[in-house]
Amino acid sequence: MSDAYERERQNNSRLDELASKVSALRGVTIDIYDNARDQAVIDNANETFSSFSTTLKGSATRLGRMAQSGNKVAVLKLAGIIIVAVVVLYWIWSLVF
Repeated sequence: MSDAYERERQNNSRLDELASKVSALRGVTIDIYDNARDQAVIDNANETFSSFSTTLKGSATRLGRMAQSGNKVAVLKLAGIIIVAVVVLYWIWSLVF
């Protein structure tokens, strides 16, 4: 009877060890998934900002051409956009730092 009890105790001990290893593996798997998901978000944000940068450069080029043509409304628009951009960048800078 004590032999069967000893084997049962050893089995329970091994099951506890196995459960802790499975739990650790689950934690590592979740960490890997979270890291991969975060990386995808970073890549997506990087692509979005790159696209925004290209669009902004195109718009600035067109406004610059309009300003060179002597159109006073275009010059005022360009000045307004520059002022808004500086204010937005200042606001973002103050939030970050």
